[in-house]
Amino acid sequence: MHEKTRNLALAAIFLALILLLGLTPIGLIPLGFVNVTTLCIPVIVGTLLLGLKTGLVLGLCFGAISAMSAFGIYGTPSALASALVAASPVLAAVMCFLPRLLIPVTTHFVYKLIARDREAYVRAVPVAAVAGSLTNTVFYLGLMLLFYVIMGINSEKVMALIGGTGLIAGTSEAIVAALLSTPILAALWKLTKKK
Repeated sequence: MHEKTRNLALAAIFLALILLLGLTPIGLIPLGFVNVTTLCIPVIVGTLLLGLKTGLVLGLCFGAISAMSAFGIYGTPSALASALVAASPVLAAVMCFLPRLLIPVTTHFVYKLIARDREAYVRAVPVAAVAGSLTNTVFYLGLMLLFYVIMGINSEKVMALIGGTGLIAGTSEAIVAALLSTPILAALWKLTKKK
């Protein structure tokens, strides 16, 4: 029972962290045409610490924050997301939620694939963090481009912009995810005595 209570408390902390990051400029850094995010980090760490089910809940929360931003409920939505919201709110919602739900899935299975013994888990965390972060970038921008084409929005003009964003923001987000997730998770594992 003690472990369940602890895990529930940790999940609540990760949810609060996602909300804090998502509702402040720290979590969604606007660059005008797109927002660079650090919100995948609590999803990645929460997944590796508390499991896939909790990771999916955290990913869902990340998706809700992303949708709130894209739909202009808070903050300034990115120009690319705004164009899709105007063309199809349903496709825009799919673009906000699906990649965020895939972060914990990719993170969990990449980690399980690599961390086959006690020593391998040290390598597995940064690789899983990079995989989770890149899953978010590739699927979010890939769905954006696909939905632009489906809705007949002039995708040629934004293709280079989406590609550049994926390269610059995606690479930066993946590096930051690996650099931050690894020591955070190591410290949390030590505190919870879980490996």
